[in-house]
Amino acid sequence: MSDTRRRVKVYTLNEDRQWDDRGTGHVSSTFVERLKGISLLVRAESDGSLLLESKISPNTAYQKQQDTLIVWSEAENYDLALSFQEKAGCDEIWEKICQVQGKDPALEITQDPIDESEEERLEELPETSHLVELPHCELSRLEEMADLVTSVLSSPIRREKLALALMSEGYIKKLLGLFQVCEDLDNREGLHHLYEIVRGVLFLNKAALFEVMFSDDSIMDVVGCLEYDPALVQPKRHREFLTKTAKFKEVIPITDSELRQKIHQTYRVQYIQDIILPTPSVFEENFLSTLTSFIFFNKVEIVSMLQEDEKFLTEVFAQLTDEATEASKRRELVNFFKEFCAFSQTLQPQNRDAFFKTLANLGILPALEIVMGMDDLQVRAAATDIFSYLVEFSPSMVREFVMQEPQQTDDDVLLINVVIKQMICDSDPELGGAVQLMGLLRTLIDPENMLAPINKTEKTEFLSFFYKYCMHVLTAPLLANTAHDKDSKDLLESPVKINPVCPDNFQTAQLLALILELLTFCVEHHTYHIKTYIMNKDLLRRVLLLMNSKHTFLALCALRFMRRIIGLKDEYYNRYIIKGNLFEPVINALLDNGTRYNLLNSAVIELFEFIKVEDVKSLIAHIVDNFYKALESIEYVQTFKGLKGRYEQEKDRQSQRLNRYRRDARSMDEDEEMWFNDDEDDEEGESVEKNRTEDDFSDSYGKYMEAKKGAANGSNGANSNGKPAAVPPAPPAATPSVNSSASSAKTTALPATPLGKTGLVGLVDYPDDEDEDEDEEDEEEEQSPRKRPRLGS
Repeated sequence: MSDTRRRVKVYTLNEDRQWDDRGTGHVSSTFVERLKGISLLVRAESDGSLLLESKISPNTAYQKQQDTLIVWSEAENYDLALSFQEKAGCDEIWEKICQVQGKDPALEITQDPIDESEEERLEELPETSHLVELPHCELSRLEEMADLVTSVLSSPIRREKLALALMSEGYIKKLLGLFQVCEDLDNREGLHHLYEIVRGVLFLNKAALFEVMFSDDSIMDVVGCLEYDPALVQPKRHREFLTKTAKFKEVIPITDSELRQKIHQTYRVQYIQDIILPTPSVFEENFLSTLTSFIFFNKVEIVSMLQEDEKFLTEVFAQLTDEATEASKRRELVNFFKEFCAFSQTLQPQNRDAFFKTLANLGILPALEIVMGMDDLQVRAAATDIFSYLVEFSPSMVREFVMQEPQQTDDDVLLINVVIKQMICDSDPELGGAVQLMGLLRTLIDPENMLAPINKTEKTEFLSFFYKYCMHVLTAPLLANTAHDKDSKDLLESPVKINPVCPDNFQTAQLLALILELLTFCVEHHTYHIKTYIMNKDLLRRVLLLMNSKHTFLALCALRFMRRIIGLKDEYYNRYIIKGNLFEPVINALLDNGTRYNLLNSAVIELFEFIKVEDVKSLIAHIVDNFYKALESIEYVQTFKGLKGRYEQEKDRQSQRLNRYRRDARSMDEDEEMWFNDDEDDEEGESVEKNRTEDDFSDSYGKYMEAKKGAANGSNGANSNGKPAAVPPAPPAATPSVNSSASSAKTTALPATPLGKTGLVGLVDYPDDEDEDEDEEDEEEEQSPRKRPRLGS
């Protein structure tokens, strides 16, 4: 038997009774030694890998559907289908299958499927029951026919035999002829019987019967039969809806008659399944699986036919972007593409990929850039839906287009900026469109879906582009609503909580919350770019002004933004927060909240708890030194006492380091060592030497403390004449009072800069100390504590 290679798609039926696309390849029928029989082989057209290897079993039931489909079951709950590109290829493989099984190729099904339970029951039935004899198609025998159809539904073998009988005798056409007679005579009893018969025939779940029932000359009569449900007092008017209410709009005339017929048929069959037929019971849920497959393959065929008709789609795009196109016409064109994209979602991944690639090649993104900027709300809404399909399909494709756009002097014409502006200008009070667009922007700027292996520079290039050309558009509402800052002291002194910054408008507050959510996402995922932007724009200060908003959800969004920044434990951010005193609005919000136990209270406390648990030293020192007096009265949680404890522990550690420094500074020279080792020296000489050592240390320590205090205090610690504040007398060397409250508060502070690799940085040299300990400078530099700023302010 010679091999024949035809282009096919391989499908398998999943647990949800939906067809999964397993790939496209070429099919052949050949003898496989391992399987010991003629088998169907499908090799992928991309790499030649084996997609399918299935032996043609003599007992397997193969079905031929719609001239280009062959469907069969290989095992329990494992159905397969081959969808041929050409009818000739399907006919040729079908002949091979029939040849192996010894069947007539004119048949649509090669076997009568019988399961084991049916075989056992079949042995017990009388011989005559194997045949299904149809009553004559007459009005008087409709009741008998209805009873027959209803009775076979519970038996798979009898369903098969009834289906064969109906197909072989052209019975469906005769039944539909009787329907017209009954309707003319207003024979309600006969019409009720026809409803039961047609419904039962649909539940036989046979594609060959569907081909007859859903043909152009029969489908409206089938719909008519289903109008006369015996449970209804008055029949439904489905035909009236399909012929008069439902209008088929052609934005561009479809010249292909086969395509037109397929679109009409698919719509009507979908209507029958979704609207007319009752929801199937648990026992009937699999009765209409073939009907679902019928609709599915119809949709695949429609999409393929439209994709191949380049003239049709090119004309649609041309009219869509033409400025001369009327508004109503453009609205229909956009709605067509919206339905077209929604339609594609039922396709399998490979079909969907081909569909969107076709749209991209034809210029869907430049067209969207034009229509999304139009004033027509319906057009913009439909264009947003189309854009969402494209972003979900391939964010990289959209990013690539955006970066290839010519860099206009006006950034507003860029596609992403058009999207941002539409989000900002959403007129919906609930901001439904803005929420959708925010999600799309988040997908586009998410580094997780940037294809690093294929294009390693995509992340860097796109984020640089976004922050250069788009970020200022996104943050414009936020900066505008926080531009008129008032003195925070005035706000604190006011008896009423006033918000001069954020307007009380709920819609504006919602928009700012969306923008903050997106910025918070950037803090988590963009690191360098967002850090630079925050520093340059002083963005956190502006965001924290929203803590004054009467809308708690907006205040929480501002707090969440700061929490993400602190969560990074980045010392650059920490120094920025300390320098700007940016904890003040957060603590004010906590104090204004009073004793209310709510989400804002919990969120603020969680922020400080994180700082305590993670032991962020620079922030702990700043908080305790500047705000502890305001927070020490809060005792229902131990967070702030814990911060104070951490602060004291760090002070103790710094004091111990200072002690070590002082001990090292009193290194003995060789003469002193010799003197201590000389037991023959008299007491007078010993007493004189000891006094000299103590005096030297007192002078040295006094100079050190004076320089240390002057550096720590900076300008704050200076007198009005610019001179350093006086230093208290140094304590005796024998009992150094390093931990005294006066000195430690000014000489021990937590670092405002990150530690170096060694963990410690040497003390700063001052002019007074240049002549001291020069021989020990290198050794002491690694052991001395870091120069620290003054805590108090």
